[in-house]
Amino acid sequence: MSSKIEKLCVEKNMRMTDQRRIIARVLSDADDHPDVEEVYKRATEIDHQISIATVYRTVRLFEEANILERHDFRDGRSRYELVTESHHDHMIDIESGEVIEFVDDEIEELQKAIAEKLGYELIDHRMELYGTKKKS
Repeated sequence: MSSKIEKLCVEKNMRMTDQRRIIARVLSDADDHPDVEEVYKRATEIDHQISIATVYRTVRLFEEANILERHDFRDGRSRYELVTESHHDHMIDIESGEVIEFVDDEIEELQKAIAEKLGYELIDHRMELYGTKKKS
């Protein structure tokens, strides 16, 4: 069974080795935003012969092919997610590192209005909110 990322790689005529397939599956199955170290940990649970260098090269290859998007959530690690057509923003818990994806139509409209007020047409944006859970 092919992963989402593997299918995208095939569409882009990228050569897929067994190790790339495993890394693609790990990234496709991720419901978080893993960094390379975490991808490596998960991939070596499937194939212990995968090297960290292979994971770094493969992730960079997927990023350059516009399959993965890299994020820097101010924790010193580059974290990755699949590039999607649907836009979303991120709320990052600075204590746990948890990343929550969200969409808010009110924020989207406000950003467009601000751009227009400044004489621009909004083409794209990235919003990252940082916080801690409220104590009850």
